[in-house]
Amino acid sequence: DVSGCYIIRPWAFQIWEEIKAFLAKKIRVMGVEDCYFPMFVTQSVLNKEKDHVEGFAPEVAWITKAGDAELANPIALRPTSETVMYPYFAKWIRSHRDLPLRLNQWCNVVRWEFSHPTPFIRTREFLWQEGHCAWATFDECEKEVRVVLNHYASVYEDLLAVPVVQGLKTEKERFAGGHSTTTVETFIAAVGRGCQGATSHNLGQNFGKMFDISFEDPSKSDGSKTIPFQNSWGLTTRTIGVMTMVHGDNVGLVLPPRVANVQVVIVPVGITSTTTPEGRQELFDACNALQDALQAGDIRAKADLRDNYSPAWRFNHWELKGVPIRIELGPKEVTSKKLMLCIRHNMERKSIEWADATLVTDIKSELDGIHDAMLTKARTARADQTKTIVDWTGFTPALNEKCLILAPWCGSMACEDRIKVDSADESKALIEGFEEDVKAPSMGAKSLCIPYAQPNEPAESHNCIRNGCTEKAQSWVLWGRSY
Repeated sequence: DVSGCYIIRPWAFQIWEEIKAFLAKKIRVMGVEDCYFPMFVTQSVLNKEKDHVEGFAPEVAWITKAGDAELANPIALRPTSETVMYPYFAKWIRSHRDLPLRLNQWCNVVRWEFSHPTPFIRTREFLWQEGHCAWATFDECEKEVRVVLNHYASVYEDLLAVPVVQGLKTEKERFAGGHSTTTVETFIAAVGRGCQGATSHNLGQNFGKMFDISFEDPSKSDGSKTIPFQNSWGLTTRTIGVMTMVHGDNVGLVLPPRVANVQVVIVPVGITSTTTPEGRQELFDACNALQDALQAGDIRAKADLRDNYSPAWRFNHWELKGVPIRIELGPKEVTSKKLMLCIRHNMERKSIEWADATLVTDIKSELDGIHDAMLTKARTARADQTKTIVDWTGFTPALNEKCLILAPWCGSMACEDRIKVDSADESKALIEGFEEDVKAPSMGAKSLCIPYAQPNEPAESHNCIRNGCTEKAQSWVLWGRSY
């Protein structure tokens, strides 16, 4: 009953478990160790990093009472854990031999103040992992930032079949108190909005200075100490919301096979009033045998033998829940040793041979094909709704056509702010009968990222996209409406 808080039921939580298992393996291979820190932070510690606390101040939830007693010093619930963890980094890092220090935790965080809660996308409490590492040199720190970003891209593309754009956030959009922020940006074609998928930050030495983190550097002969370079990076349950919006259709969920709670559902068909009890049981036994064979091959399969619902009702039930493959098994299929498959993402029906020796391999091949087809479809939709614009007159119309916009930018924060304001004002003027909803996401375009994959044509050959700016562009920037 608290606005902006949501229950994650088993069907969704299993998706998060699959994401955790996939990413946790990559994090362990990197050499990063799991840990857990408390969710509470004192006001004095939170205020140590001025830019950081100002960036998060509106979102911080405070505990001011314990029972009936007022707390002498309010306690904050972590919006992120830099200020919780780094006082202890200062205790643990003394020598160059203590570096690198590389920690990760899976936990929840609370970010309170926002105007438009959306399940999984923007919630007051959410689950995530956050990595925090300290290195002796900037280059080592930056290298890890990019390694992690590639892992996040892999979560989206190799697990969720969602394409991403890897890039650098502008100074305005970077993490509060950090040196630079890298991001994977996703796109929801149905509504024409981008959505930040995950971020990996190079914090530089700023937090080290604020929290007195330093180490004895053997390369220095004067006995002075060196401040380490730090990074932090996080991926949240927002992944589930992005996946749902990218792939869902008017029937319901469309789940990528690699995270689906049930990858294959088996529904018995062909039972009529003339079917004998023995024939019915034989069909059910065949369904269970097929389920067991698939499960033995590490395929998440389920036989739905409920007899209080018709086959058509069960078809609809599992389509709504997004199960990638439905197998319809009747007496004819049992006799002919063929399986009738219905593929959820495109509703294609196909028949395949039921050969015990190749059953698992054949179904796994189908599941991989579904993943690839879903990723290709999402990439095509994004490409169809991405426009390269070099003149302001085309900017807002493209935005209103639910497009991402790749446009040159001079690097000025003032221009970045103006582009958001001007595109919002022009959008409202172009939409007949527009009535503004103060709770809705912004109508204006914001900078999503500076893509690492820049177009071949140099941005410097154009002026900044902002209306009236005569400065030469520094880079191509991806713009769009965003959650």
